[in-house]
Amino acid sequence: MARFLKVKTADDVLSMLKSIRPLPPERISITSACGRRLASDIFASEPVPHFARATMDGYAVRARDTFGASESLPALLEIAGEVGMGEAPMMAVAPGKAVAVPTGAMLPEGSDSVVMVEYTLAVDNTTIEVTRPVAPGENVLKVGDDIAPGASPLRKCAVLRPQDIGVLAALGIVEVEVFSAPRVALFSTGDEIVPIETRPLPPGKVRDINRFSLAAQIESTGALIGLRDTVSDSLEDLVSACLEALRDHDVIVLSGGSSVGARDYTTQVLACLPESELLVHGVAIRPGKPTIFGRAGRVLFWGLPGQPVSALITCQAFVLPSLRNLLGMTEDEPAPAVRAVLNRQLPSVHGRTDYVPVSLSSGTGGAKEASPIFGKSGAISILVRADGYVVVPEHVEGLAMGTEVSVFPFR
Repeated sequence: MARFLKVKTADDVLSMLKSIRPLPPERISITSACGRRLASDIFASEPVPHFARATMDGYAVRARDTFGASESLPALLEIAGEVGMGEAPMMAVAPGKAVAVPTGAMLPEGSDSVVMVEYTLAVDNTTIEVTRPVAPGENVLKVGDDIAPGASPLRKCAVLRPQDIGVLAALGIVEVEVFSAPRVALFSTGDEIVPIETRPLPPGKVRDINRFSLAAQIESTGALIGLRDTVSDSLEDLVSACLEALRDHDVIVLSGGSSVGARDYTTQVLACLPESELLVHGVAIRPGKPTIFGRAGRVLFWGLPGQPVSALITCQAFVLPSLRNLLGMTEDEPAPAVRAVLNRQLPSVHGRTDYVPVSLSSGTGGAKEASPIFGKSGAISILVRADGYVVVPEHVEGLAMGTEVSVFPFR
């Protein structure tokens, strides 16, 4: 494996990620399918409903028998019986007849509409007055009105919502084919890192922010966190943790240890993994230049900076797109960018892409204004105040106040 590659541009890395194909689909029960992404179209093998049913409490009638009915001149109909819920009607509706039906009941043969009970008056036990006419099909759900046979109510790549699960249940579909959710192994590395519950903090130590913030960010795509651990700055420990992760994970993410120097273990770790290939050793961006990307066989391998802001921004910019590709998502599925106007000058350096956190506010006339938030990459509170980030292209030496920009929201 090559030990060092030329630093890539952000566009180079994003273009490289487009070659990542979705994971093989899996079949799962609809009881656990909410939030998952369909791997194939759903087709209706039968109509829904498969019988004409009432959508209101009232009387099943022939619409023609109610034409011209009014409060001053009601239509008189003879009650021919009643249909119970979940029962097949035992009678038909003949001319001048009506059959009582509750909401959801099957319509008896001969009827084509339902008069709401509010527009009827009982004359006696066998006769009703209808004070308002109904049209054919009124207050009736016909065969296939909900879902026609052969229709495709749910398409490939749709993320299943509760109402979509209801459609599957209505069609009698017990299992569904979905894109597999990538399993991600997340490791924080650094001898300075201690558990977040540590009190008091010893001098020189910091709590493990990245193991929690990155996990939340990764899970926002629908990916699953498998292993999540803190590993010391030891090549042997890091290699051992990654070899374990290779067995049942699709992506490995390490934060920390990716800067160039004597403690640069990340590339060495990748080199020790079977079928490894280093694809990116540094990206011309700020923050996050020491980002590493490679493969170990089929498993994607990411090395992110250890500074919290750098780690979160590079994860958002590069790791999340790779996960979305594994999940079968399309390029336009992340939260859409918000157009806004810079309310101050945004300096940059030619030759690198800058990812600058910004906050959004309403300016004059209701237009959105973007306020750049500057600070050190180790200060996590920067991103707490940010609504998203602005990308300053590598060949642009800053953006002037008043420039319209795209703000990419933090999810």
